Amino acid sequence: MNLLPRTTRRHFLRQSLAAGAACTLVPRHVLGANGQPPPSSTLGGALIGVGGRGPGTFSDLVKGFQTAGIRVQKLAECDVRWKDRADNKTRYTDFRRVLERKDIDVVAIATPPHWHALISIAAMQAGKDVLCEKPMTRFIAEGRAVVDAANRYGRIFQIGTYGRFGASQNPNHILTRKIMKSGLLKPCPAVVIKRGGLKVKEWSGLVNAPPQPIPPNLDWDLYCGPSPLRPYHPHRIGGTHRGYWDYEGGGLADMAQHALDPETWIWGLDDTAPVEATPNAPPAHHDAVGMWGWVELKYASGLTLVLDSAEWGDPWDTSKRRGVSLNDLPEAHRDTIRSAPDPEPLLNFAQAVLQRKPPGGHAEAAHRTATIFHLANIAIRVGRSLRFDPVREIVLGDDEANRLAYQPMRAPWHL
Repeated sequence: MNLLPRTTRRHFLRQSLAAGAACTLVPRHVLGANGQPPPSSTLGGALIGVGGRGPGTFSDLVKGFQTAGIRVQKLAECDVRWKDRADNKTRYTDFRRVLERKDIDVVAIATPPHWHALISIAAMQAGKDVLCEKPMTRFIAEGRAVVDAANRYGRIFQIGTYGRFGASQNPNHILTRKIMKSGLLKPCPAVVIKRGGLKVKEWSGLVNAPPQPIPPNLDWDLYCGPSPLRPYHPHRIGGTHRGYWDYEGGGLADMAQHALDPETWIWGLDDTAPVEATPNAPPAHHDAVGMWGWVELKYASGLTLVLDSAEWGDPWDTSKRRGVSLNDLPEAHRDTIRSAPDPEPLLNFAQAVLQRKPPGGHAEAAHRTATIFHLANIAIRVGRSLRFDPVREIVLGDDEANRLAYQPMRAPWHL
């Protein structure tokens, strides 16, 4: 089924800016001189989730296209707090009404994370390209569903975090990536420690908070969406929503996509996940996210990754931090690494949309990064070490942990 409306805008969106690009869907004269877009080129945009980070997310989307000489016109905004102010023309409460519009090409999503997967999938199914706020998802199975949707519908999907773009310009990081991608270093002796900056205490939830009246402007049922329908409390919306397992995963889920995005690129981890996760944390509450110390994660390659909150208990031994170098390889392999080509430059969201190529933070990479902190959070919640299969994406021999990796959704919502 062709999901692309027959409009000049949509045809243009599918056209690579590179002169002589393959699969051209419009005549060359429709583009500007020398392969540049004409001044009148405009894309229709929408923002879903207007509070907090929302305006910044849409601004990031717009700036990328401006660099390419293309205007993005915001045609619609959507937020569940507009129950009494939606106008059915530019302002909506229900994201599905936004995605029905054929004049919208690109969508920025800045809702709480329990909505990221379902809205992203629906947007791509409707033929839209998606820039989504971090964290990518609330649990592991959602990430795989988003990856599958991006591939199935041929859409561009990127998470709004850009650490790998800076890492990809650093010669030392490029060398590390070459070493890891070569597969010649076995086992990998590296120990990577990310300590502090995870906002553990800041984004802790309230325990047994008394229910309060639902504000008249808020569609609380739609806000909860695929998550359980809990009694309303103002601490469960806005930025403090991060303190509840129903909507996010504390400061770890909030910040780790940023912290780990460069690491997954540097260490060549965009197509795999840890095989072990060992937590150091007090017993977790079933609803409210709380304090924890550190989680040690190991990869099949031997690489050890440590997430240390620096906010509870004894810290992980940072003296064990270690990188890799050519000296870790036999002499016979060093020239192989030296002669390996550098990685291709990463594309930002706008470049990816225009060239119809995967962006720097594409769906698979973002999903594998999110899997790291999801596994860490699962280990914290069940209070024990886990073994994970990165191919089947299941926790081995632990039904309780797997239920947190593959969580049910409240009807009628489903993946």
